[in-house]
Amino acid sequence: MATYAYVAAQDDNKISVFSIEGDTGALTLQQEAAMPGGPGLLAISPDKNVLYVGHRESVEISSHSIDRSTGGLTRNGSVHPDDQPAFLATDRTGRYLLSSYYQGGHIAVHPLGDDGSVGGAAIQWLATDVGAHAMQTDRSNRFAFVPHIDRLMDNVMEPPKDLPGPNAIYQYRFDETTGALTPNDPLVLEMPGPLGPRHFCFHPAKDIVYFSDEQGCSVTGYRLNPETGTLSTFQTISSLPAGVAVRNTCSQIQMSPDGDFLFVPNRGHNTIASFSVDPDSGELTLAGHVTTESVPSAFSLDPQGIFVYAAGSATGRLASYRISDSGELSPMATYDVGQRPMWVLTTDLDS
Repeated sequence: MATYAYVAAQDDNKISVFSIEGDTGALTLQQEAAMPGGPGLLAISPDKNVLYVGHRESVEISSHSIDRSTGGLTRNGSVHPDDQPAFLATDRTGRYLLSSYYQGGHIAVHPLGDDGSVGGAAIQWLATDVGAHAMQTDRSNRFAFVPHIDRLMDNVMEPPKDLPGPNAIYQYRFDETTGALTPNDPLVLEMPGPLGPRHFCFHPAKDIVYFSDEQGCSVTGYRLNPETGTLSTFQTISSLPAGVAVRNTCSQIQMSPDGDFLFVPNRGHNTIASFSVDPDSGELTLAGHVTTESVPSAFSLDPQGIFVYAAGSATGRLASYRISDSGELSPMATYDVGQRPMWVLTTDLDS
């Protein structure tokens, strides 16, 4: 089985396709696919046949069939939403593409063709609030969540701005037959402090969701009620070392496939925090920090949960790490990937 890494370089208008050597984690460039319009977001279909790209400059979502023998991309569809997309994900069936819109404060559901291509008008275009940063459905595909950050336009490479955000998670019910979203009760889950939930991931076996808190520089774990689809917090833990006082924001969040470890990059401190996960309670314990490329906005674990690849949006380089038995990261190689890499996605493909 071949494994690939896709890296979207927004300012170079390209997606680099790398093969991953299974034993060493070494990357070999296979293709640089031209991708006009500022590619900044990536998502993949559940059957791994289609890659979805969010274009921030051309305000577009495109779909691309994946050559399973090479990892190469061939465009097969596109749609122009009413705003610049901030996040893409399919539902668990692969019949619908979900998207969130940071600037305009919306979420959308687009139908997908039998071949996974995008092209139809949105089934729904719903107003939430500014700072809508992600949207995914849970393992049951019956509920969806949309985090909204606490401070807007919070770029650590620029002077701080006093632009407060909603600081909330919106909760929805999702109908996988029709693609319809309906507000859950309550619709809005307010945060107890300036956390700024940004991205999230689901535990592979438990009804638990972990959110990276952009402004809180932390991770918050929530219990997911499988009957009501609502969240309740059980832990918030810092992503920074004790005593560190530096301007910082958290970016993405991912969990190892076995549910043993969780990882969150720190932009400003320029590290990746790793946590071990209690197998019974789901509570997190800090395992360590590793220095990474400046402003790590995007990263990805390989599908086997052995390696981590983190992109520095300020350096144009991708750093690779091996995950130890304790969850700590050991640096390996670094690769040039182009200006402002904003998304890293890894996948394995059957030839």
